[in-house]
Amino acid sequence: MTASSTPHRVDGRAARWAGQHERRRREFVDAALRAIAEHGPEVSTEQIAEQAGVARTRLYKHFTDTPDLQAAISERTVELITAELLPALDPQRTPVQMVRGVISAHIGWLVEHDNLFRYLTRYAVSSRSGGRDAFTDTKSAIAGHLTLMFEHYLGAFGMDTRVAEMSAFGVVGLVESSTSRWVEHPGGMDREELADLLTGWVWRLIDDVLRSGGVELDPHEPLAAQELSARGG
Repeated sequence: MTASSTPHRVDGRAARWAGQHERRRREFVDAALRAIAEHGPEVSTEQIAEQAGVARTRLYKHFTDTPDLQAAISERTVELITAELLPALDPQRTPVQMVRGVISAHIGWLVEHDNLFRYLTRYAVSSRSGGRDAFTDTKSAIAGHLTLMFEHYLGAFGMDTRVAEMSAFGVVGLVESSTSRWVEHPGGMDREELADLLTGWVWRLIDDVLRSGGVELDPHEPLAAQELSARGG
């Protein structure tokens, strides 16, 4: 063996270990999601380990502590929610269809993953000072996707893109807080009624931002066609 070949072998082993480590972390996170669905938001680390088929101590060979596991669960949740919401942001749809699609997908996801939602909420309340807040992580990720979309279309319509981020976070905050309250206290309102209510609110917010910049979108015409028209196409 030559001296020059040794680092390559070490690097190869390190890469394989890193890949295996990440794969195992993801498997444990998926097991945690199943355990949360089964046992609820107060799921214990022991129950997560049992779901994964390993001893509790085995988990902590892949996570530094409980907050690290909770943060990984949050990251996986962001992936799942994003996969549900992004298809609704199809510019071939009308603006109102896009708004309604995202809101309906969000409500549906919360209803179907009620225990996970409560788990993230519980973690947000109990998160150690200065630590990562899983609930905030999730909302910020969704708002980040909306910010990019808002920046694109505000730019296409010749508007100030600086309002994109605040608008996105405002929309997410409105939908998140209203939906969270509805999950806890429906008040006799069903999912479709809630989606209708929120769609109206969100569209009026977006419409107000656009009108302040001199842009009037037709809520019932595909967004892509309106963008093309604005660009002179």
